[in-house]
Amino acid sequence: MTQVSTTPATATPGIPRINDPAPDFEAQSTHGVIHLSDYTKQGRWVLLFSHPADFTPVCSTELVELARRNPEFEQANTQLIGVSVDSVYSHIAWAQNLAEKFGQEIPYPIVADLDTKVSQAYGMIHPGASATTTVRAVFVIDPKQLIRALVYYPMQAGRNVDELLRLVTALQTVDANGVSTPVNWRPGEPVVVPAPATTEAARARKSNGEGLNVIDWYVSTKKL
Repeated sequence: MTQVSTTPATATPGIPRINDPAPDFEAQSTHGVIHLSDYTKQGRWVLLFSHPADFTPVCSTELVELARRNPEFEQANTQLIGVSVDSVYSHIAWAQNLAEKFGQEIPYPIVADLDTKVSQAYGMIHPGASATTTVRAVFVIDPKQLIRALVYYPMQAGRNVDELLRLVTALQTVDANGVSTPVNWRPGEPVVVPAPATTEAARARKSNGEGLNVIDWYVSTKKL
């Protein structure tokens, strides 16, 4: 039986929001019983993602590609965790089939959410799409166990793993450097620095540049 807690009690019911506490859970998975907090307490980030069902074509391509890219997520200190409402036996059989057909082992745990408690806590079941299966939801969870980003995809459209990895890396860069990342940002590219908060500071930035690439007082970038 899956157990879910939303400690602290301020966690938002239904679909969680950015910077809400990520609901902790205890659940059976292909790696045995796991807790979300097993990973965040180790200072790790988590990419929690749901898929509609085992042994389905789009989901198969996603799980294989995430498995192939798992070393990059590991390098980014990020644990992948899959979840759907299928049984652990179905997950195991599917993972073995993917290894046989695609030549790719699935190295991360897949949660068996038969009672839908994890799916309900994260708002992964959208009745307009299906009353019983999870949509393609993605949650980026930081080491403080806060939800930093969430993305929902329809059942018919597969996810872009490049973008998921870019999103995690961007959030880590933001936290480490007190900056923001601009459109289409990639690691190694310039980042956006905070805008001045006073008229005097805005004038100073325009006049001397402060060592930045100043486009105008409110938008400036720099190399890390």
